[in-house]
Amino acid sequence: MKITRNPTRSVAIGSITVGNGHPIAVQSMTATKTQNIEATIAQAEAYRLAGAGVVRIAVDSDKDAEALAEIRKGTTANLAVDLQENFKLAELVAPYVDKIRYNPGHLYHHQREKPWQDKVRFIIEQAATHDCAIRIGVNCGSVDPAKKAKYDADDSITPMIESALEHCEFVDSLGFTRYVVSLKDSDPSKVVEVNKRFATERPDVPLHLGVTEAGMPPDGVIKTRIAFEQLIGHGIGDTVRVSLTLPNDRKPEEVAAGLGIIDDIYAGRVRSVVKFDDKALNIISCPSCSRVENEAFIDLAQSVKEMSTYAKDYDITIAVMGCRVNGPGETDDADLGLWCGPAKVNLKRGTEALGAFGYDEILPKLKAELDAIIATK
Repeated sequence: MKITRNPTRSVAIGSITVGNGHPIAVQSMTATKTQNIEATIAQAEAYRLAGAGVVRIAVDSDKDAEALAEIRKGTTANLAVDLQENFKLAELVAPYVDKIRYNPGHLYHHQREKPWQDKVRFIIEQAATHDCAIRIGVNCGSVDPAKKAKYDADDSITPMIESALEHCEFVDSLGFTRYVVSLKDSDPSKVVEVNKRFATERPDVPLHLGVTEAGMPPDGVIKTRIAFEQLIGHGIGDTVRVSLTLPNDRKPEEVAAGLGIIDDIYAGRVRSVVKFDDKALNIISCPSCSRVENEAFIDLAQSVKEMSTYAKDYDITIAVMGCRVNGPGETDDADLGLWCGPAKVNLKRGTEALGAFGYDEILPKLKAELDAIIATK
């Protein structure tokens, strides 16, 4: 299949280069606890050997950053670090990684009085000093609140694009062009729309593609394939991730799935005729990364899927999130949401909190709420 790639610029990430016609790179994220250095090194190497061009690691504290320095010694994978609320950690992690990802919507949590521009300038200075690339990562569930407030609640895409474009313009003004952008949603059709619209505005910027919280295989792979075929098949996309809820020993399957989808697209084996029915029950669950606060989350996601099969013909979305980072915001758009803490699971109906329940008592609570929604259909 002949694909004419978007003429994006080149961005070096460690030993690989993305954009400007270079091969599409697959990445994944470690699911081990970052401070478990031996396990994290082993998983990073497993990803690299499976074909991952970039391996992302979560760093949320000074101790995580200290562990990262040791992890760097133990793997030759190209490492990316995922900054969330604490932008200052960029200074501690930049010497040990090849790429830093920041989320514009999370810059407001620390030092609220400081302008976001000052925070981004600090991150970019660290990247430039330590030879790092940058990913500006915009997610549907954590959009810049000022951007979100400007638009109708039904329009989740325009705020994402405005946020990404604003940050691109500012980073450009700093003389730094070694960055990629990602715009992610759990709905494949929105992933397609938001990336196509951004690519029209900034065709020079390499794009990292992904359907966030795609869920468990095979549904999570199908959702991702639908989005990738409509984007990569039209020349959009320079790096990808397939985000699946999997136990640790199966996480390299994310890499294999990404490579397989890319190979199929280029070989003309396009499968979007097998449509994902977005008018039926939809279970979304976040990838089982190192931020998961209780590994029972993985089993719970599977149990939710099994328990709710009787509702398969209803247009209902259930979100199962594994931590405080994704949980509160990224369950808001679901009919029912679970976000998992160390000992309790928080149950929500839309944006309304319904209480926190033990892992052994959450399923009956969820089923009662699901039955109540079905009764209104």
